[in-house]
Amino acid sequence: MRFLADMGVNIRVVEWLSNNGHDAKHLREEGLHRMPNGEIFTKALNENRIIITFDLDFGEIVALSEGKKASVVLFRLHNTRTPHLIRRLSTVLKDSANALVDGAVVVVEESRHRVRHLPLGKKQAAH
Repeated sequence: MRFLADMGVNIRVVEWLSNNGHDAKHLREEGLHRMPNGEIFTKALNENRIIITFDLDFGEIVALSEGKKASVVLFRLHNTRTPHLIRRLSTVLKDSANALVDGAVVVVEESRHRVRHLPLGKKQAAH
């Protein structure tokens, strides 16, 4: 899968994804650390990448995107240490890879994650 990590995501997450066979980029690597969220969404859409972020604005951007399918993994964690984030992301990828490929917002919490299929309003699931 192809990923684009937002600025709040540690570069080690991108390295972990790459080491596990994914095509992962971080905005910082491309000198795009000041890119507005709407442009990040468009970049992810154009490059067929899944956005990884802590930024709640992406939920609203997806909702207003008129059916465009750039998937988002949205972390809502109390423990934001990188090893914990990678463990949670690993679980999400095992459980929800197909949804992310098809278009979804996956909200990742401490003990569960929720899948919102795109366009929003389709079948919903919690894991």
